[in-house]
Amino acid sequence: MRKFALIGGSGLDRLAELDVRRTSRPATAYGAPSAPIVEGLLDGQAVCFLPRHGSDHGLPPHRINYRANVRALRALGVTDVIAVAAVGGIATDAGPGTIVIPDQLVDYTWGREHTFYDGANGELDHVDFTAPYAADLRAALVAAARTLGIAIVPQGTYAATQGPRLETAAEIRRLARDGCTIVGMTGMPEAALAREAGMAYANCSLVVNRAAGLGVGPITAEEMRRNLERGMGDVLRIVGTTLRQVRAVHRGHRSRPSLQ
Repeated sequence: MRKFALIGGSGLDRLAELDVRRTSRPATAYGAPSAPIVEGLLDGQAVCFLPRHGSDHGLPPHRINYRANVRALRALGVTDVIAVAAVGGIATDAGPGTIVIPDQLVDYTWGREHTFYDGANGELDHVDFTAPYAADLRAALVAAARTLGIAIVPQGTYAATQGPRLETAAEIRRLARDGCTIVGMTGMPEAALAREAGMAYANCSLVVNRAAGLGVGPITAEEMRRNLERGMGDVLRIVGTTLRQVRAVHRGHRSRPSLQ
């Protein structure tokens, strides 16, 4: 049976909409996750919730223990992860308030613990990462948005930068030349670690500002906060509908008689 987790980013450190049933903080070989993992019901659907920046949003992107987060979710039996992120928009169709479901990414981060195969346990594997996001989970997010009538950008490339500072205008011009649609700071190594752990992983990004040099004037915290408040409700509606539709399909498959 599939078990889902929602990883929250900026603007989603707490999930008031969750009907809480249980809270735990599994110990892992890599330390403790960013915060206690809350299990409950979102829109009537079971999900585990983990705020990657911590419950008080105190962990900067380069200090997040991504390995502990992924291992803790796996220890709870999670099979599918929907990762929510607040990002900057690079492409012309990725303006503030836009929701993007990326299908590719480029990793510009450095110095992060980015793999479980670090030589410490004598194991080595090279996982395929051609398509960094699970196709069926991405398709489910896109289908849920269409069911709800929420306009989204159904594909694109996520640029993962180091942070916590925002990028320069020249850096954004470089990312645009590289074909990036949006820019965030937490997309890697989270996606790769989920792949190594054998979990399906998809990203749902909310654009909260035009990337550096593409808007009018400086990027402000007030602008980002305002767009987070406006858009996060739609993000959660998409996630809740995704969970419901995926489970409905799964139940339908199980109820069909086997063909002998």
